[in-house]
Amino acid sequence: MTETIDRDAVRAGLAEGNLVLVDALPESYYTAQHLPGAINLVVGDVAAEAPRLLPDKAAAIVTYCSNPACANSGQVAAQLARLGYTDVRKYAAGIEDWVRAGLPTESGQPA
Repeated sequence: MTETIDRDAVRAGLAEGNLVLVDALPESYYTAQHLPGAINLVVGDVAAEAPRLLPDKAAAIVTYCSNPACANSGQVAAQLARLGYTDVRKYAAGIEDWVRAGLPTESGQPA
């Protein structure tokens, strides 16, 4: 089971620049709105794309999707852990919680 992280801890990690956010929603959702600096990585692409997008297996990684009912973030987190990533957590409340709190988001295509 992946450890969870709350909004305040995500905000602090972003401010300190010591975490990598992974948006686990399909690209169309990511393009419309994502957390600042997040990369887009969906469950079907983890094995192929994680080594390129997340080269540091010891980095603090936080996965998220839309809300607690969305399973994508947990699935991506579990796959990353199986690939040897050692510090993976899940922001279970997701982007809906972030937006409800009035926090900034970004839009645009994945890099």
